[in-house]
Amino acid sequence: MTSPQDTESTTRPLTLLLVEDDDGDAKAVQRAFKQVKIKNTIIRAVDGVEALEMLRGENGHRQIDPPYMLLVDINMPRMNGIEFVEELRKDPALKQSLIFMLTTSKIEEDKIAAYNLNVAGFIYKETAGRDFLKLVNMIDRYWKVVEVPM
Repeated sequence: MTSPQDTESTTRPLTLLLVEDDDGDAKAVQRAFKQVKIKNTIIRAVDGVEALEMLRGENGHRQIDPPYMLLVDINMPRMNGIEFVEELRKDPALKQSLIFMLTTSKIEEDKIAAYNLNVAGFIYKETAGRDFLKLVNMIDRYWKVVEVPM
């Protein structure tokens, strides 16, 4: 017998903030979440500056309430992903944010910097591209199992 969970993901009140400047990559993430039937809200920021404004409710952006998970690219204009995570970790209200880096950067220093900032994972876009639905399922399962501060 099939349970509803077998056919459609259970929705928890989680918002996914996708911090990604590339339109094609952003659409691919959104499409994959729809294919896996994950119903959580996905909000996109085009760089770290806009993401911080959204998380803080600044410059006309409605504040994103916790709980949320962030998928963050590294190579972006104005404020790159590493700079964004550094700023996030300095902010007492945001420092516990759950972050996965999703990037094309193969620079070892980027990976080390990200993990030094306590990200939950560092995922290469090209690796994710081959098995993107598996990646989305992994993120969904992670969210269902792990408890995060509200």
